[in-house]
Amino acid sequence: MLGRLTVGGGGMTDPLHELGMVAFDFDGTMTVRDSFTAFLKWRSGSMRYTIGCLKLTPQIFVYLFDRNRGKLKAAAVREFLKGSRQETLQEEARRFAEKNSGRLMRPDAVDTWRRWRTKGAKTIIVTASPDFVVAPFARGLGADGLIGTELAFDADGRCLGVFAGQNCRGPEKVRRLKELYGDDLRLTAAYGDTSGDKEMLAIADEAGYRVFKGRP
Repeated sequence: MLGRLTVGGGGMTDPLHELGMVAFDFDGTMTVRDSFTAFLKWRSGSMRYTIGCLKLTPQIFVYLFDRNRGKLKAAAVREFLKGSRQETLQEEARRFAEKNSGRLMRPDAVDTWRRWRTKGAKTIIVTASPDFVVAPFARGLGADGLIGTELAFDADGRCLGVFAGQNCRGPEKVRRLKELYGDDLRLTAAYGDTSGDKEMLAIADEAGYRVFKGRP
């Protein structure tokens, strides 16, 4: 799955040690808004998206109290994507990125990403969004890796409407990173914008929290 495969700048000072890996959260860090929500709205159209959101009103109400983004996202996956073919979703995500990257990406975040790559660091996106949505953006950036929330598909490649694993947020980001790159992983730098990134920032020599403010 995309979240388990490789897909292929702005530290304030040059690290004194050999450059390793720099991890970027995606939504809110590299983008101005949530890419999964934007994808669902783009894919569904205004009317279908509005109807779907109305059906999700109970889950949205619960979220106001428990702040469990994973549960709300899982409900959205079930409402909007269940039954969709994997290859269709991947092609739709490619077209979405092609049409919307200019309106989504923060220019200062992209500049920082490119500067790290120029210095020789490996760059990876670690996101709570479904991996198939972010994959075209990651390829466009020349990412060395992508870790995201994975969706479950049946033997015929149809979305089951559930996650294949855990929502890739908080401790799960670090668990997935270490699963792929080793338990002793130490990031050269990491960037994030919510409490769901704090564990990833904690294993970085240089931690950037809400440092990107640019808009397209």
